[in-house]
Amino acid sequence: MEIKVLHQVMEWNQDVSAEVRKTLAENRVCLINVMGSPGAGKTSLITGLIERLRGAFSIGVIEGDITGQIDAEKIAALAIPAVQLNTDGACHIEAMSIQRILPQFDLAALDVLFVENIGNLVCPAEFDIGENFRLTVLSIPEGDDKVAKYPLMFTDTDCLVLNKCDMLPYFDFDLARVTADYRGVNPEAPQFEVSSRTGAGLDALAGHLAARIRAALA
Repeated sequence: MEIKVLHQVMEWNQDVSAEVRKTLAENRVCLINVMGSPGAGKTSLITGLIERLRGAFSIGVIEGDITGQIDAEKIAALAIPAVQLNTDGACHIEAMSIQRILPQFDLAALDVLFVENIGNLVCPAEFDIGENFRLTVLSIPEGDDKVAKYPLMFTDTDCLVLNKCDMLPYFDFDLARVTADYRGVNPEAPQFEVSSRTGAGLDALAGHLAARIRAALA
């Protein structure tokens, strides 16, 4: 499957997130913004969710990276339409870039569009890209202090996914601390504990997302 590669054009203060949201609503497509650090397992999580959701929904993926198309190739190998967005050094994706990419997809044939944002716990949280739903991934090897250090990322998310939980026995990671810190800044949003490698917890997460997607498309 051919992968189209687009480059982000930065135009500060041009907020087109409302236009993106309107286009998606008109085409009945739910946009899910997946955020987290480099190496948190965002791509593996998305592929695991695709396996569990593709029977019910038609899915596309926008892969954001500084450069290259490694992750987009993994998605395309699943026969899922994917577009690579290279930011050429920018630490986040902007709504304008999503607006430029949408015509690359047959939106009428899609229900869900995952966006894998740039690996970063700071900048992506500050930019509305027109999403219906924000999902933040935090992996066990990153440490249990990240919610306290980067509160905006966890305050403005709709769901926290603790990934690589199969590695808990090997790291000094205080799960209770993360949960308490998360509840302190975001008391209502759910938290899921998963392992993209073993598949543990992914069915519950996929079920939650399926309900959110159906609500968005209703």
